[in-house]
Amino acid sequence: MSLRKEHPTRDEIALLPPFPGLTLDRIHLLRGEADLAAAEAEILRERQIGFDTESKPTFTREAVSDGPHLIQIALSERAFIIQIDARPPLDFLKRVIESEEILKIGFGLDSDRGPLLRKLGLQLRGSIELSRLLRQQLGYRQDLGVKAAVAAVLGQRLSKSRKATTSNWAAATLSPSQLTYAANDAFAALQVFRALGSEAPHSP
Repeated sequence: MSLRKEHPTRDEIALLPPFPGLTLDRIHLLRGEADLAAAEAEILRERQIGFDTESKPTFTREAVSDGPHLIQIALSERAFIIQIDARPPLDFLKRVIESEEILKIGFGLDSDRGPLLRKLGLQLRGSIELSRLLRQQLGYRQDLGVKAAVAAVLGQRLSKSRKATTSNWAAATLSPSQLTYAANDAFAALQVFRALGSEAPHSP
């Protein structure tokens, strides 16, 4: 029986150089039809996107999340943020999220499927779950999250602030730290996938 590798430890990750993520000038909130059309054109050119969602956290066992409140799409040089409010851009989201031709790459995508379907009526298609892919290809004992994956594959340290993680993602105005955190989760997934040079099949 072959030995399986363990995740990089917190101390090992702390010694790595920082992940050079997207800066605020390359993170774009999509608000109007012109923004959406320009973003869709870029997405269709690249066809591979880092994908993630954020939901306002719940702090009691009885509380039920009504997320997602944010959807993040990352390309080679920029990221798009879509706030899910009372009037989300459903036509745009349907063309991206349900497309088999646009490959959505991310961590924890299985946990995104239910909320996307319940809240928006959208089925996530054409996706790759990196946590499982990395375990299979690199021989890790358990699935890797984005922080461990960036360390293992890129040799870099992805900063993930707990304050940002547990912040109010349903806020009408997002802080700069929220925007960079959200965008770089999706961007990091895309960078890890490309570093693997993977030709993994889409999820069914």
